[in-house]
Amino acid sequence: MLAVHEELLREFREFAASCPTAEPLMQRISDRLHEKMTRYNWVGFYLVDPAADGVLIVGPYAGSFTPNARIPLNTGLCGAAATTGRTVVVDDVAKDPRYLAGSPLVKSEIVVPIFVKKKLAAELDIESYFTAAFTPAEHEFAEACSNVVANYFASAEK
Repeated sequence: MLAVHEELLREFREFAASCPTAEPLMQRISDRLHEKMTRYNWVGFYLVDPAADGVLIVGPYAGSFTPNARIPLNTGLCGAAATTGRTVVVDDVAKDPRYLAGSPLVKSEIVVPIFVKKKLAAELDIESYFTAAFTPAEHEFAEACSNVVANYFASAEK
């Protein structure tokens, strides 16, 4: 992991320790990743809709375009991450038929599912205007950021 990754993770963990709810934590992560990571052109969270089984709804985000507000769990890269339970990294979204366009500028995407007690709670979605923006180090970093949120959710349920 890069030094900037470790610095941001430390910040997120410290913020999580005193955060009143998950929403400001997710907003802080979205804002800071968008601000500090130059190839992260859109960063946000999708949450499992408590009112509609099988649907993700947009949560806190930062970026230059309006995201898809609702995504069925069987649709797009977010749906692929949700149904497989694994991080999805796509180096060129134009070559992946699962891609659900949020902006024509997006070239690559990473989606990390967030589980609490083995149940999908949310996803971290990061989109870039550059192809192949998500190296193995970026993949590890995105999963570590997601773990901060997963740990927050788990501790809030106790």
